[in-house]
Amino acid sequence: MTNFQKEVQTKLTKGLLDLIVLQLLDSQPMHGYQIITKIRKSFGVYFGPSTIYPLLSSLEKKGHVESRWNMESERPRKVYELTSKGKNVLDFTENSLNLICQKIGNDKTPRLEISAITNSENSVSYNKRTTLAHAKMNR
Repeated sequence: MTNFQKEVQTKLTKGLLDLIVLQLLDSQPMHGYQIITKIRKSFGVYFGPSTIYPLLSSLEKKGHVESRWNMESERPRKVYELTSKGKNVLDFTENSLNLICQKIGNDKTPRLEISAITNSENSVSYNKRTTLAHAKMNR
């Protein structure tokens, strides 16, 4: 992967970070470190706690996620879960992104799939087609 490709992938991931977090939480409730790890494994981009926790706080203030403390593990962890309002935002944003991709797509494909595929060299490539809702996120 060239530096240009990596730069483009990083910019896209940064720009869609709130959507990515909502999508991860749509599959299951998670604590912050799980989100950081899933993003790194799925997209090959590292966002640290100083990026993810303020974003989670912002999403919580907007009512898109809610948190609770899980005291059952070795150490207490704040677990985040998607709300119905967050699900509505996720669906609307995915549909909007698909529409934008359809308008700029050369082959008039009606959907865009952003799926991260990690190969044996740990480089990440992205596939284009279908929907973000069905993206592989190494569940």
